[in-house]
Amino acid sequence: MTKSNAQTFSTLNWGRVDLNRVPHIVVPPPGPASKSWHDRCTKHFKGLSGQVKLFPVSFESGSGCVLKDVDGNEYIDFSSGIYVTTLGHCHPKISQAIAKAASTLMNAHDFTTPIKTLLMEKMAQILPGDLNGYQLYDSGTTAVEAGIRVLRAATGKHETISCFYDFHGKTYSAVSLGHIRSSVYGAVRAPGAHMVPRPDPYRPVWAKADGTIDTDKYIEFYGQYIEKATVGSVAGFVLEPIQGWGGSVMPPDDFFPKLRKFCDQHKMLLMADEVLTSWGRTGKWLCMEHWGVIPDVVTLGKGFGNGFPVTAVAVREPFKESFESISASSSYGGNPMACAAALASIEVIEEENLLDHATKLGELALKRMEKMKASHKIIGDVRAKGCLMGIELVKDRKTKEPFDKAGVLVYQKAFRKGLAWIPAGHILRMSPPIVMDEKALLKGMDMIDEAIGETEKELGYAG
Repeated sequence: MTKSNAQTFSTLNWGRVDLNRVPHIVVPPPGPASKSWHDRCTKHFKGLSGQVKLFPVSFESGSGCVLKDVDGNEYIDFSSGIYVTTLGHCHPKISQAIAKAASTLMNAHDFTTPIKTLLMEKMAQILPGDLNGYQLYDSGTTAVEAGIRVLRAATGKHETISCFYDFHGKTYSAVSLGHIRSSVYGAVRAPGAHMVPRPDPYRPVWAKADGTIDTDKYIEFYGQYIEKATVGSVAGFVLEPIQGWGGSVMPPDDFFPKLRKFCDQHKMLLMADEVLTSWGRTGKWLCMEHWGVIPDVVTLGKGFGNGFPVTAVAVREPFKESFESISASSSYGGNPMACAAALASIEVIEEENLLDHATKLGELALKRMEKMKASHKIIGDVRAKGCLMGIELVKDRKTKEPFDKAGVLVYQKAFRKGLAWIPAGHILRMSPPIVMDEKALLKGMDMIDEAIGETEKELGYAG
């Protein structure tokens, strides 16, 4: 970290949490005011996420890494609005940039604006390789759908390969790439949508004699699958670099380089859905940079605008003209407010050296979680890359049977202590803002540690 960058970060102090004051629980959450607001809202608002159903608190405000509910309780934020407010809540530079744009020009469809031009030039500067063709959208799902259309336009093929337990959105083609099942999407996936297993080092489908994961077997199977189960018209392989909804599942380091080579050999494109993993979340602009791999198509989102709804599709030079044939524009994509939010987010990450900071937080978190694993029987696996973290709970380390009941209890117990975070069945997911200071991170981990201990005792696993 340069001296100027270090001074910027310490002067701003946006990620610092006063641990003498936060967490601060006035009444046991969800408190009476939370319940009242929640009951009023849900008379009309339906289709809630699992985390809200498990802990129906009503939030009032947020600042940096702290959330406040309507009862006055204050929480350390380990969710970032589910991977969205990567730079903390209401970062002043980003809020001011949005406000300025909102008072100047809110929408001009896809006409050129100065702020959009500056964003395009900045993205071309920071993204790796020749990822220099872009289109902007307002949701991750919309970006994924556009990315699929780019794959087809660029190759003239129509089939896709995606992976078990990945998540890519909630519209028909995006759902067909992922694990969601719902009768409203019909009895079948979208035509040409195929799914295969991906390497999970903790739960490998194919392992070597020593028990370690065998990535070559996965690649070999992909070839067999394409030959036997497709019609030979695969446009691209689409997957998350690290699974988010699936539980912060990290691939082995040799997987993506091998997959890149495989895609090239089979004349198919590689599309990385980085809506969740990009823009500093894992300590890089793109998570794929950890393995030195440049995808042909990338989707960006969530932390891209630090909470403002702005997403993007980035395409390599040889394929960027494909945007011209897919009806790429959208009503809200690239509006001045969105571009201002995205550009300001990039500037904050650069000015405060937050890629390095996120990396250090991940290393610190992993060491703390390893200590937790050593002291808790129900922890089967821990993982972290930057500020994307997971703890997998099991009934037995030998059988690795998922412990969903424990996951629910730990989530609720830690939330009551003042930790706002994310459940995923038996996998505990953590995505603190990358501006968070180290003491706040460790305090959050201590709260999880306590909640796991209490859960083990309650379920008869202590001792």
